[in-house]
Amino acid sequence: MKPLAPALLLSTLFVLNGCTAMSRFSSPKALTMPQTQYDARIVEPESGAALTPEQLARRLAETDVVILGEYHGHHGSHLLQSRLQTALYRQQPRQILSMEQFNLDHQPELDRYLRGETGETEMIEDAAAWDNYRGSYRPVVEFARQQNLPVIAANAPADVVRCVGRKGPSYLDQVSGSIRQALPSDPFTDTPAYREKFAAAIGASHQAGSTLNERMENTYKAQLLRDNTMAARLLEARATFPGHQVLHLTGTFHSEGGLGTVALLKQRAPELSVAVISPVFWPPTNNRPPLEQNRSKGDFLYFIRPLPDEFKDPEREREAMTARFQRSASKTCD
Repeated sequence: MKPLAPALLLSTLFVLNGCTAMSRFSSPKALTMPQTQYDARIVEPESGAALTPEQLARRLAETDVVILGEYHGHHGSHLLQSRLQTALYRQQPRQILSMEQFNLDHQPELDRYLRGETGETEMIEDAAAWDNYRGSYRPVVEFARQQNLPVIAANAPADVVRCVGRKGPSYLDQVSGSIRQALPSDPFTDTPAYREKFAAAIGASHQAGSTLNERMENTYKAQLLRDNTMAARLLEARATFPGHQVLHLTGTFHSEGGLGTVALLKQRAPELSVAVISPVFWPPTNNRPPLEQNRSKGDFLYFIRPLPDEFKDPEREREAMTARFQRSASKTCD
C-alpha cells in the first residue's frame, strides 16, 4: 500500500471528491475514517448507517451462519472478531466458532485443548496453529473454551491443499482413506464468478475467458478444495449442533461478494440464512468514496486502515518470495 497521508489532507480530499456520494448514502459521522489499526467501522452498505458490534449482533440474531472476512494479521479484523463473537453470544448463546485457521485433520488436537487436556503451547504445536495465533486468534478460542462452545477446524489439510496445487486434483487418489472421507465428495465445485475473480487476482486476461495454464489451474483447484471443505464443515457443524448459530472466520477472498465458501454453502443448503461481513481498506487506493466502490462486497462492511507495505526494496521482496517458495518446495507430495 502507499504511505498514509495525514488525516486532515485525506478528509479534505474526500470532501472534495466524494461529497455527492456521502450526502446520498450516509452522514459524515457514519463514514468517519478509522484512526488506528485497531479501529473497525461497521457500515450497512445500502443506507451507509454506522453500526456498533452490539447493533450488528442484534441484526444477525436469527441468522444461521455469520461469515466474518478478515485480512490475515490485521488488528482491526481480529478485534472486531472478538467483539462480535461476544455480542452474538449475548443474542444467541448456542454458538459455534468455525475457523479457516485450523485444518480438519487437527480437530482432535484442538478438541483436547478445549477439554483442558493440553496447554496452549502444546495445542499450537500439535494442531499446527498459525504463527499469529497468540496475537490474533487466542481471544476467540479462549472465549469459546470458557463458554464450552464447539470450535470447528474448518480448512482442508494443508499438505493435501499444497499437493493438489502441485499435481492437480488426481492427487486426492493418493491420500489416506480417513482424510479422503473427511473431505467433501465434490471438492472442486466452483462458480463462474469465482473463477473470474481468481483469474483477475492472479493477473489472467479477462478477455481470454479466464483460461488458466496448467499450473494456475491446479492452484485454482487447491483454492476450491479449501472453499468446498469449509462449506461442508459448516454444514456438518450445523448437523452436529442443531439450532446453533455458526460464526465462521475466514480470509475475505473466500467470502466477499458472496463468492467462494459462501456460494458453495448456499448451493449445498439454500435454506440457510447467511450473512457476509467484509473488510474494506480506508483510505482506498483511489479517490473514489470507499462505500460507493465496495457496496457489493458484503451484507455488512467494516472499514479498517490499510496494512503497511511489506517491502520497499524490490530485490529484498524477490529474495523473500524465493525463500518462501523454496521452503514449500522442500516438502514432497510422494
